[in-house]
Amino acid sequence: MKKILLTVLILVLGFSYAYSQPQPKIINQPVTPHMVTSDPVFATDSSVATGLNVVGNGVYVYLSVVNRTDTSAIQNTTWTFNMKPSGSTATFITIPSLGWVKFRTDVKGLYEVKCAITTSTGSADTTLKIFASDYVGVGNFQGVPAVFPNCMTCHAGMSKFLNIFNRWKESGHANIFKFEIDSGSSYYSTSCMKCHTTGYDHNLWNNNHGFDDVARTLGWNWANFSPPHPGVWDSLKLVYPSLVAFATIGCENCHGAGSEHTMGGDTSKIQISYDAGVCASCHDEPWRHNKYSEWENSGHSEMPWSNSFAQGPSNSSYMTNSLGNCIRCHDGKGFVNLTYERGTDTENMKEADLTMNSCQSCHDPHGDTPTGYHLRTVPADTLANGVSYSNLDEGKVCATCHMARRDVGAYTQTVVNSSHWGPHHSTQTDVIMGTNAGTFNSVPYLSGSHKTAVDGGCIGCHMAETTDTGTVTRDKVGGHTWNLHYESTNYDHVTGCLTCHPGITKFDDFIAPSDFDGNGLIEPWTVEFEGCATKLRTALPPTGLDSINYALIRADTFNVNLRKAYWNYQLIYYGSGKGMHNPFFSINVLLASVPNAIGVTPNGTEIPERFEMSQNYPNPFNPSTKIDFSVPRNSIVTMKIYDITGREVRSLVNQKLSPGKYTVDWNGTDNNGLQIATGVYFYRFVASGNVIVKKMVLIK
Repeated sequence: MKKILLTVLILVLGFSYAYSQPQPKIINQPVTPHMVTSDPVFATDSSVATGLNVVGNGVYVYLSVVNRTDTSAIQNTTWTFNMKPSGSTATFITIPSLGWVKFRTDVKGLYEVKCAITTSTGSADTTLKIFASDYVGVGNFQGVPAVFPNCMTCHAGMSKFLNIFNRWKESGHANIFKFEIDSGSSYYSTSCMKCHTTGYDHNLWNNNHGFDDVARTLGWNWANFSPPHPGVWDSLKLVYPSLVAFATIGCENCHGAGSEHTMGGDTSKIQISYDAGVCASCHDEPWRHNKYSEWENSGHSEMPWSNSFAQGPSNSSYMTNSLGNCIRCHDGKGFVNLTYERGTDTENMKEADLTMNSCQSCHDPHGDTPTGYHLRTVPADTLANGVSYSNLDEGKVCATCHMARRDVGAYTQTVVNSSHWGPHHSTQTDVIMGTNAGTFNSVPYLSGSHKTAVDGGCIGCHMAETTDTGTVTRDKVGGHTWNLHYESTNYDHVTGCLTCHPGITKFDDFIAPSDFDGNGLIEPWTVEFEGCATKLRTALPPTGLDSINYALIRADTFNVNLRKAYWNYQLIYYGSGKGMHNPFFSINVLLASVPNAIGVTPNGTEIPERFEMSQNYPNPFNPSTKIDFSVPRNSIVTMKIYDITGREVRSLVNQKLSPGKYTVDWNGTDNNGLQIATGVYFYRFVASGNVIVKKMVLIK
């Protein structure tokens, strides 16, 4: 027996040790034009980098390392090459301020990088393959036939790629260079061509058969044609046809230089990336090209992670990519897979493996789609309760993730089993559409017109651009930040509101039409909203305190209305934009939920003549009882249960109520949600100086 126990102990310790061992992952870092021109670290001897593992020969590759297990900090690192192409003299150069290293490719072929790390729990190493290639050009563009090794010499015979190519060739990516040299601004120059062509040096000189190299070999020189004027493209195409394959933002700008890939079609030597760094290699050159700067200031660039996101192929939500699949919205690749209606295997996935929701997540770089703006097409446009949001136009892409992901009718029948019970956070679409809130006595809620009145849905307000220059909030609000408030300057970005609300300068300029929160003041919508939210939060257990205890809600097992009120608080508070997304709906839902949160149910519309409280029924009772009471005028009402020693057992009501007749339920639990013992109890009603006390009996 001792031997068996010893063996088990060794196995357990061995497993624990193995599990706690560091798991390094090498990150290929993008370096953008803005970084090269503004960060002293990159001021000399640097090149723009896409972060792809397939690069043009002669450029720098920038690398860092993380510990995937995220259990211990990296204490030191050692970088070496397992393999380099014959003749390469590439060496690692440290960038201490960033904790990175870089090396410059100097011969075409495979560079296998090894990084060994040491942490407090041990040492481990990993490798990454980098392929350096020459550019080959797209081919078959603008009527010039593809010639090997152009991409389309092979891919033209594949229907999948041909469909992509046919969309791409009409896109702005494909035709920007043609347009600029024929019709562009007078300042158009070779510095612009770094992003408008394939393989142009950016910013370190090298010879890797990019546009600049091919143009130099052929003798095409922009100095002989500038400034832009009609006929330049036709001249280039006629005299230098082999340059046309590089005179575009082609396949290799996003997938890496292709000469190594063309030698046998090895797919590991070309790359598909969902990282924003690929797009940032051009779209991060302020002041004009600032999309990446905006995105960096958005929540999309820092997606939340939970270990529960790791769902393997056996998980049904993975297989169907259903609303239960977290990764469909929390990972860039996952969202793209959703648009293609395919699952994402995230078994054993770690936070370090997460791809942010980047440019490629929402936009198809290959060309336009039926939705416009190259926006990806979402497979469905209904909320979890079946309500369609197709009227949100381009905003449908946003709505696909920003929803409750659960149906209030079915979900509020389930037990409150954890602090995560309720609608998924970011419920903006449900709120804008004015749906999926729990109703009481089948009374519907009012709803506003934002869902139909705002052009483009979500983007009409959230993507309204700031001015190009001269504003401290530029890149902080609007555009691809999707932010409408900048905390540092307390600036509200209301540009998208002005079409319907001229003269507005901040959200607090929107004044509510009534004193909804009952504090005697008519205030801005945002303030009225917070007041109503506080009323509901205070009404939810523990009643009377500005907090919510989900365990007390869970203890009231049969109280569906209480669960609806709890759901409604989360739905509105986490998705209403302080009430601005749908003001009347938000306020209406909050206020309707207050009496139900404290177990007080309004009975009809009759206004009573005096304060009254009934004998509880049934009495004696087990497990629950009801109490009716009447309120003839606006009053703060309290109703509390006491034991025979005078100790408070449960606070049932502590709320300002409008005139009416009400019913409150008690399930025999105390303020901590625990069942109380058999015995005699007293319940005390207090309102506007009126005090009524009655006796009840609990028998178990």
